[in-house]
Amino acid sequence: MHIVHPSLGPYLVDHSRPAADDVLRDLAEETRQAVPDLAAMQISQDEGAFLTLLTQLTGARLAVEVGTFTGYSSICIARGLAEGGRLIACDLSEEWTSIARRYWQRAGLDDRIDLRLGPAVETLRALPREETVDFAFIDADKSGYPAYYEELVTRLRPGGVIVLDNVLQEGRVVDEAEQGETVKAIRAVNDTIAADTRVTCAMLPLRDGVTVVRKR
Repeated sequence: MHIVHPSLGPYLVDHSRPAADDVLRDLAEETRQAVPDLAAMQISQDEGAFLTLLTQLTGARLAVEVGTFTGYSSICIARGLAEGGRLIACDLSEEWTSIARRYWQRAGLDDRIDLRLGPAVETLRALPREETVDFAFIDADKSGYPAYYEELVTRLRPGGVIVLDNVLQEGRVVDEAEQGETVKAIRAVNDTIAADTRVTCAMLPLRDGVTVVRKR
């Protein structure tokens, strides 16, 4: 399912700023070459610009990313942080994040990004329970989304923002015949957020769907 007509893709990219620079373009190309079967896990340029903009709008000093892959989204978030800001990046793969580390250094952002390898839910539960997180991005294993959301929303400051990626699952969320674990988990977190009185939210048809959550 194409939520937005595919012919509009290049137009969306051309009209999103900041545009991808050499660092992001080279990272995207290396990812396509290194892990061609998984390259679709990398966010698009326009979604990257969206993350940078939201990070700037929240004035974020502490951000958390669940699912780093090769580092495209972490660069976009780190570039939007306020002076002295820090991004905690959670992932399981040393192989994929070794690519990310090289590009963080090239982008001059390695001092802003704190990579924590291991199960993300354990990393999140180890964080202080105070409401100190300004911005968070969830783009990891979909079965973990309900747990990731709950751990993050309890630590999000009032006015802070969480963005969840792939919330439409190429339209499968509205197909009752789809009963796989991934789709069921996304339906569950979508329903949880829509009913959560702690937050306001909007689901947007950006690429495979993003939900933007703001804590009251």
